[in-house]
Amino acid sequence: MAQQNCIWPGNDPLMIRYHDEEWGVPVHDDRKLFEFLVLDAFQAGLSWKTVLYKREAFRKAFAGFDYKKVARFDDARLELLVQDIGIIRNRLKIKGSITNAQRLLEVQKEFGSFAHYIWQFTGGRTLDGKRKATGEIPATSPESDAMSIDLRRRGFKFVGSTICYAFMQAAGMVNDHLTTCSCYRRQ
Repeated sequence: MAQQNCIWPGNDPLMIRYHDEEWGVPVHDDRKLFEFLVLDAFQAGLSWKTVLYKREAFRKAFAGFDYKKVARFDDARLELLVQDIGIIRNRLKIKGSITNAQRLLEVQKEFGSFAHYIWQFTGGRTLDGKRKATGEIPATSPESDAMSIDLRRRGFKFVGSTICYAFMQAAGMVNDHLTTCSCYRRQ
């Protein structure tokens, strides 16, 4: 059978590079996990391509995704971010990202790291979706449901089950590359 990669990146070079180099690669670094938490929250209601093309502006606006710094952002910094034309200027999502940085610090104190906490939802391993067609990829899962419930209980914002599932895909907690994709077996 001929190799058929995932079709969602289309012909876009940046999307292809993200698919080939990042999407589905297991992440255990708290800063990188916070980056995906921020970007996936901003994706809500938008396309991933829109967010990906603003990623470097987000990196600059959110202190290189240094959650310790973001946790200290005050109302003045919030107002600056709302005016930043490089990012998606949604006040609630910006405020939610600041809140999420604060909650992440609390989770670190309790679990030792955000990674240790977040990976518990997949039993510490990558779940293999074994998808043969794009239409088989779900928007949520029992694991993303549980993650969403627990994150919301802890005060995190913009962490519905669909966002959590997208986060799990990005962070390599679930492998949803098609089984025919060249990236499928890299886990």
